[in-house]
Amino acid sequence: MSAAVRGPLVGIPLLGDLPPLPGKRVLVRVDFNVPLRQRDDGGEAVVENDFRIRAALPTIEWLTSHGASVTTCTHLGRPKGKPDPRYDVGPLRTCLAALAPGVALLDNLRFDPGEEADDPAFTERLLDGFDCYVNDAFGASHRAHASIVGPPARLPSAAGLLLEREVERLGRLLTDPAKPFVAVVGGAKVADKLGVLRSLLERVDRLVVGGAMSYTFLAALGHDTGASLIDEPHIADCAALLADAGDRIVLPTDVVALGPGGTSGDPGGGDVTVVGTDIPPGWKGVDMGPATIRAFAEVIAGAGTVFWNGPVGAFEDPRFAVGTRAVADAVAACPGFTVAGGGDSVSAIDQMGLAGKIDFVSTGGGASLELLEHGDLPGLKALRGASNAPAPAMGE
Repeated sequence: MSAAVRGPLVGIPLLGDLPPLPGKRVLVRVDFNVPLRQRDDGGEAVVENDFRIRAALPTIEWLTSHGASVTTCTHLGRPKGKPDPRYDVGPLRTCLAALAPGVALLDNLRFDPGEEADDPAFTERLLDGFDCYVNDAFGASHRAHASIVGPPARLPSAAGLLLEREVERLGRLLTDPAKPFVAVVGGAKVADKLGVLRSLLERVDRLVVGGAMSYTFLAALGHDTGASLIDEPHIADCAALLADAGDRIVLPTDVVALGPGGTSGDPGGGDVTVVGTDIPPGWKGVDMGPATIRAFAEVIAGAGTVFWNGPVGAFEDPRFAVGTRAVADAVAACPGFTVAGGGDSVSAIDQMGLAGKIDFVSTGGGASLELLEHGDLPGLKALRGASNAPAPAMGE
């Protein structure tokens, strides 16, 4: 692959920019932070979804085919800087051994407090004995952690094939998206996505807001939201976004509500009904209503580019998965360029068997949002500072 790359990958060393690899030891930072399932017989937990592990295989295979000895490293969960058996990488090693025999995996990086603290001493210990470094952990590249930002200053480094593909595909949304550009954003708290909502509104033609965060927007319009999850400190922010964007923000016009005492995940718990934009006291919104589903699908169907991040209902409960299923179907059927931005969206897509019908499914929820919000990530900045990074051409 050529070092003369245009667009968001400018200045980032790629695998072809590494020195000759025969006999070299390469440390690959991967993102194997995957869900584990405990076995009924009490044996070692198993990987429940190996999507992120399989996504790293092309880079591993490229390196080994060029003569390198590969060792991988990852974080898993939040062990808070000390060993915790709940976050042991044993199940990951078992899965990796089946997919890429002979490739080693180090212990959980977050078992050492130096990882999240970006401690130079931890970086030095991590790199001991290695000749080159590859970052293929897009899903962790929005974190300024030692294993992400430290190695490129010390070893010849490169973006792996997964990281390269993520940046190239998501970068298309930043540089030249086909119009109309539609973003569909769901999830729970407005606070987690306020920055990216503002950034998206500078680029998109329509912003479709669903899921629990939509109730904060409805509250900003003066609607009653019952017992729905509301991000109270950010109601005013939602009102400001609505004032700036006008009808470019598409909100629910009806919702599926769960009655008092009901719990999502308990099929027999509580009454369920469809209401308008005002939710009765004690009831909480848990999914999009049929009119909203039709409106969302119509906006998505006419898009030239779609970015989707976050379910639009409590899709883990089959009663409240209708809205998310409809959005997933609409994105899959859209003739434009379609991107699912990682996180729970990937779980929903996998659950619904639609992964092969969406143009690009990102491995990083938080990282994809940060890249769209800021146009860059700490991990990408670090790679541009590597000794073997290509110099930008004139005019770039």
